[in-house]
Amino acid sequence: MKIIDAPIKEHLELDHNIYLLKVFAPEITTIIKPGQFLNIRVSDNIFPLLRRPFSVCDVQGDNLYLMFNIMGQGTNILAHKPLESNIDILGPLGNGFNLKGNYDTAVIVAGGLGAAPFPFFTRAVQDKKEILTFIGGRTFHDVIKYGMKNIKVATDDGSEGFKGNVVQLLNENVALFKSKNVKFFACGPTPMLKALKTFCIDNEFECEASTECAMACGFGICQGCPIESTQNPEKYLLVCKDGPVFNMKDIVI
Repeated sequence: MKIIDAPIKEHLELDHNIYLLKVFAPEITTIIKPGQFLNIRVSDNIFPLLRRPFSVCDVQGDNLYLMFNIMGQGTNILAHKPLESNIDILGPLGNGFNLKGNYDTAVIVAGGLGAAPFPFFTRAVQDKKEILTFIGGRTFHDVIKYGMKNIKVATDDGSEGFKGNVVQLLNENVALFKSKNVKFFACGPTPMLKALKTFCIDNEFECEASTECAMACGFGICQGCPIESTQNPEKYLLVCKDGPVFNMKDIVI
């Protein structure tokens, strides 16, 4: 874990209100793993003690990429910070995806901005495993395809791809998954993860999911991001320290 001041090299707007920030951070790019996150202080002039967690969207050489939407004052500042200005980064934090294991096909399941960690994941896995990507959104505006491959889309309103949610689309393809040696990797809203957990348990598929929670410290000191464990109902795990990636069978979603 490091604390660095990293300069912003590029701003991109992928779609309405979806931003990609390129940051020069060689101290972190050499050690971070897909699914880990960073805690970022967006400004010295606002909420100086409060950092915000961000998934690492991609890593290319000495640069890392952050994907986010504008949700409030902090992310609005981040989206409009001048090029070459620094952001204060703490990381890498948490446990990422376990890319090893007895599987031949990685099935990515992403909902909305849950797509954020998967370009980095795809880059790390694509030379070793087959990748199938399933992306869901309310409308086509909510479907983020940046940096991913072999994509099938589900939208609630049918404006792109399958009409319905992404887990319904998975059910439409269950015969395909059962013909392969698959492992699922997911990130998205809680209702999606709940439905996906049921789908994977019912079909005996292994699944890891990146979870979200409000955080303060980002490394387990404040105890502010608990998630219930299925192994011990009296014990809570911490999203920042024990996660954010968990095997779905180990947590209560």
